[in-house]
Amino acid sequence: MVRTHVSERDRLAQADSGEQPWRAWGPYLSERAWGTVREDYSEHGTAWDYFPHDHARSRAYRWNEDGMAGVCDDRQTFCFALALWNGKDPILKERMFGLGGDGGNHGEDAKDYWWYQDSTPTHSWMRWRYHYPQAEFPYDQLVRVNGQRSRTESEYELVDTGIFDQDRFWAVTVDYAKAGPHDMCIAVTVSNRGPDPATLHVLPTLWFRNTWSWGLPNRPIPSLTGTPGRLAGRHRSIGHVTLDAEGAPPALVCDNETNAQRLWGLPGRSPYPKDGINDFLISDMPTVNPSGTGTKGALHYEITLGPGESRTLRMRLTQTDAPAPPLDLAGDWDAVMRDRLAEADAFFREVIPAAASEEEAAVARQGIAGLMWGKQFYHFDVKQWLHGDPGNSPPPPGRRYGRNNGWWHMNSFDVISMPDPWEYPWYAAWDLAFHCVSISRVDPGFAKSQLLLLLREWYMHPNGQIPAYEWSFADVNPPVHAWAALRVFQIDGGRDYDFLAKVMHKLLLNFTWWVNRKDVGGNNVFEGGFLGLDNVGPFDRSAALPVAGVLEQSDGTGWMAMYALNLLDMSIILALHDRSYEDMATKFFEHFTYIAEAAYRQGLWDDEDSFFYDVLRLPDGHKVPLKARSIVGLLPLAATTRLTSDTLNRLPEVNARVRWMLHKQTDYGDVISARRLGGADRRRQRLLSMVGQDQLLRILARLLDPEEFLSPYGLRTLSRAHLEKPFTVSLGGSDFTVGYEPAESTSGLFGGNSNWRGPVWMPVNYLLVEALREFAEFYGEDLRVEYPTGAQTKMSLSEVADDLSRRLIALFVPDDDGRRPIYGATDMFHTHPDWKDLIVFPEYFHGDNGAGLGAWHQTGWSALVVDLILTLHDKPR
Repeated sequence: MVRTHVSERDRLAQADSGEQPWRAWGPYLSERAWGTVREDYSEHGTAWDYFPHDHARSRAYRWNEDGMAGVCDDRQTFCFALALWNGKDPILKERMFGLGGDGGNHGEDAKDYWWYQDSTPTHSWMRWRYHYPQAEFPYDQLVRVNGQRSRTESEYELVDTGIFDQDRFWAVTVDYAKAGPHDMCIAVTVSNRGPDPATLHVLPTLWFRNTWSWGLPNRPIPSLTGTPGRLAGRHRSIGHVTLDAEGAPPALVCDNETNAQRLWGLPGRSPYPKDGINDFLISDMPTVNPSGTGTKGALHYEITLGPGESRTLRMRLTQTDAPAPPLDLAGDWDAVMRDRLAEADAFFREVIPAAASEEEAAVARQGIAGLMWGKQFYHFDVKQWLHGDPGNSPPPPGRRYGRNNGWWHMNSFDVISMPDPWEYPWYAAWDLAFHCVSISRVDPGFAKSQLLLLLREWYMHPNGQIPAYEWSFADVNPPVHAWAALRVFQIDGGRDYDFLAKVMHKLLLNFTWWVNRKDVGGNNVFEGGFLGLDNVGPFDRSAALPVAGVLEQSDGTGWMAMYALNLLDMSIILALHDRSYEDMATKFFEHFTYIAEAAYRQGLWDDEDSFFYDVLRLPDGHKVPLKARSIVGLLPLAATTRLTSDTLNRLPEVNARVRWMLHKQTDYGDVISARRLGGADRRRQRLLSMVGQDQLLRILARLLDPEEFLSPYGLRTLSRAHLEKPFTVSLGGSDFTVGYEPAESTSGLFGGNSNWRGPVWMPVNYLLVEALREFAEFYGEDLRVEYPTGAQTKMSLSEVADDLSRRLIALFVPDDDGRRPIYGATDMFHTHPDWKDLIVFPEYFHGDNGAGLGAWHQTGWSALVVDLILTLHDKPR
């Protein structure tokens, strides 16, 4: 094979231009396909029950595949992943184990430990790490104990079982290095960390996604043949795929077909079904094809190592037009591994500022790795799913009127950035928007393509709604797509006007959907529902209200004011190059002023409390403010932007409209500040904001108060004042209460591990830090606030934003005692050399001590810490 030796920057340029398909192969294989909506053909949408973990090894998936440390092509024609067996488990370790939504005391919860340690954006270099117990994996114990625990108790984790005592585990590392777009060198390193000799079965596995069993036309069955040290596959779409491995391990081959006999007592399509390798090794059954042919195969290594010993297995995976000759596993293989790692190091030295500490640089690099490993192949034809496949029994009739039935137009067949490949192995619109901000730091081309993807006709609903997430595409996520597009545009240099125009044209439809569907009273305050903030209020905002009326939301109104300003900013940027956009700018300028003014007119602002609240408007016109001080009342701060005199002078229609609004529509003038000098170049500018200086200072007094929102690790989502004084409202003869809960929710109000009642959440913290920087650009050093509240020391808003960034970054880096707050009270994670530098990016964080909570491996929006690190150290000093 001929190596292609180029830098990572060159590879990105070649991929973006179409010269070389460097993104064609990647870690696009999900870590969980069972328990997902796509695989759920039940009548009532019980996805976790319909396709449980126990079925996963035996049942062919319909829409996508899963595996450990897996890679595949961007159409998931073939898949490669790692399987392991410690000789004691009842099943092969082919996929990560965890509890479903109804199995854990706090919802979905993975019960394995693995990490994404490295990845370049083209996946030319990747590293993955897993710790596999040497004793029998305690599947039943984890299920039983978690099922017995209440919501007031912590989750029962794998480390709590004692299975890692005396270091009795295998440290497994998988490295990938591309010699070319379709040529990947692989190193699997296994290390016996235990005190005794131990044996591990290592099974690198190659298979084809099952596209032929569903009765669809023109779906021939591919073939795979196994011989010692080689798996050779052939598929009509991609040609030949070959895996070579050193040492001539025996090949075990079966078919990627359902074991219907095991699951339902029915005849299957093959005597060597999907779990054939599992049953052959563990139960000595004749379930691998003696002829060595099928559609799924593994090479079987049985390795015995003494205490502390390691062994590296060399492999190479290629795609060719003709059958491949023996692949180079020696000198060329060594050079590819060495060169790709060196190029990755050079790439990240360019990305991460030299001013960042060594620990911050490690956090940034692993955060980017998680985002890269979170790119997943996603296939879902909703119309086909609703009606069923011709080769299978039709789904129950009720499914046509159940989940996602209104999204029949959606047909996904793409690689998409997902919150997490196990806990959330499906895209979520507002999560993805946050992902793209940090992704754009290393791969702006991919970030832009992702933002555009969800606005395409086969994703966006014909009515203009952006799909939320797989469990309910029709749910309402906060409208952050425009904000993310602007941030990506700026990070990429602020020159791709074509991208910005494409985004804006589609977002006009979505903005109109919001105005038409989520402003019931036509009064410019918005409802929206739960808006991603699960459990934030005294009752479930996504469900029917406990009494007749309309819930007018401060966060919904704040989001829409921010949306209008984002579209205003887009319009201005584009109008400076194409005057036809100037009308758009005046439209969104005015729409923002209407929304901001309505928040006060309709009573969302409580002047006595100096806070925004949701208001329940009853049919008789009576209004009930829901006076829980939460992130709901802070989000209006994010609706802020500046208009410079230079911009207004170049856009006379916008300038005229601002002046007209100030002089003729005085009710709306409060949201347009007086002119002042500001910014780095000290130009005259105006501030557009939902809050004036007085309201800003009053809100910040609460925001920056350690007894309310300010924690050592960022901003809490509910005021800590509600610990002693929970908020209660009586409606329809029932009391509804919300109190400060810094960790997992004790309420099942929204289900799962959803809880915005006190923990620190990265995305809203990020938005508020951004807002403070925007205010600082306007007010400059003149405006100083007490920080923290009560400390009798004052800082500028820029200094406050910097300190909040440092608090958020401090979640991930070792403190003075060498402990990372994210790891909570588990000493092993803080001190053990095999664990302490392996970083996860949890979904949210304990509001008082910073411990990581929720989806523990989630890398998506918590990887915003990458942008915080880069912004903090990129700032001129």
